[in-house]
Amino acid sequence: MKIFNTLTRQKDEFTPIEEGKVKIYACGPTVYNYIHIGNARPLCLFDILRKYLEYRGYDVNFVQNFTDIDDKLINKANDEGTTVEEVAKRFTDEFWIDAKGLGVKEATRHPKATDNIDEIIDIVKTLEEKGFAYKSNDGVYFSVNKFSEYGKLSHMPLDELSAGASERVAENDGKQNAMDFCLWKLAKPNEPSWESPWGDGRPGWHIECSAMARRYLGKSFDIHCGGEDLIFPHHENEIAQSECANGCSFANYWMHNGFINVDNKKMSKSLNNFFTVRDVAEVYGYEPIRYLMISSHYRSPINYSLDIITQCQSALERLYTCKESLEFALEHASDGAALAETKAEIIGFRQKFIDAMEDDFNTANALSVLFDLTKHINTNVIKEPNKELVKLSLSLFEELADVLGLLYIKKDGGIDSEIEELIEKRNQARKDKNFAESDKIRDRLKDMGITLKDTPQGVTWSRS
Repeated sequence: MKIFNTLTRQKDEFTPIEEGKVKIYACGPTVYNYIHIGNARPLCLFDILRKYLEYRGYDVNFVQNFTDIDDKLINKANDEGTTVEEVAKRFTDEFWIDAKGLGVKEATRHPKATDNIDEIIDIVKTLEEKGFAYKSNDGVYFSVNKFSEYGKLSHMPLDELSAGASERVAENDGKQNAMDFCLWKLAKPNEPSWESPWGDGRPGWHIECSAMARRYLGKSFDIHCGGEDLIFPHHENEIAQSECANGCSFANYWMHNGFINVDNKKMSKSLNNFFTVRDVAEVYGYEPIRYLMISSHYRSPINYSLDIITQCQSALERLYTCKESLEFALEHASDGAALAETKAEIIGFRQKFIDAMEDDFNTANALSVLFDLTKHINTNVIKEPNKELVKLSLSLFEELADVLGLLYIKKDGGIDSEIEELIEKRNQARKDKNFAESDKIRDRLKDMGITLKDTPQGVTWSRS
């Protein structure tokens, strides 16, 4: 498998540190509000990365954190007259509603920053002892000039980074250098704080991830991922403080997903084009959002609009219809063995899918393979169904869809079971020659967006 590594700016052959095992750290949400559709992209993409690596036989240790102490949480708590802990708890719960709606699997671990204060303090102490950190009037800072490789992830010379930073630093800032960043913030009145060798305070944002990654994955691990907006300064700072404290490389591969635009404009509250996942899901459901996130290559920007999300709905319907047609065909297919070459055609789609995913995790091309398989099934399998071929097709179709985390709305509950129940009632009404009731049920299903098709083998349905 080849991965475009932000660190090297090229596709690198993926070789894990430990054979057969992969350690991944993904930056998680700051839990002060509902997640927006921009947050949904890395959430869905790196969930699929984990699923794909497991599909290929790797034992994956996937860590995704919660930032539960931050200026944003403090401001939210002050605005609401509540506590930071209550804000974090509430929006962590809301996060899980959206994550599960998007079909995202729980990580191996979901550590919280506030549960890792001792680990954070230990790293800051090490940095101070090694001469990479210093105490100032408002906290402890990392001295960027002490790390000669600073800028190697963002590929920006330190002089250029410093020039930009100097314009953003206040005159009374406690930094020795404009680029230096905070490791430990001394407490302000009415803010949450913890005891430390430098005084009561709280961790800086960047040090939290370094501490949690080290605790749960070790000093060096395989893949670090997140949105491209995190390359600088967050991930750049993680590398600096981690490698200086630990004396070894931090992460071997860095994967960053592209931005989401809304109607071809950058998503922004000031432009009034800022959408939460909950906003969109209440109208279109969660699965079309997940589909949108994987429909383009992960490093490319994607565009959200009403037309595009409805196109995602339609594309999903094609996949659901194919699956349902296969399930229906399996019940009515003829017995007998399928030709070896016919089976080989179906099986060949698996390798095409793998080839797409192995080439820099190209979910867009993998999705195209799934639709090519759908077309092949509709043309060559369903028309005159053979039980062995239908079973093979259904198994492979579900296998590939599952890797992408699609078609996870099961028929064993929810709206699909209601549809099946209504169809059964309609069938009984027709048997009883109660055609008025039969038509009434058909109209109700139509209002639900369900189209019925009467066939010699029975009734099939699809979403219109």
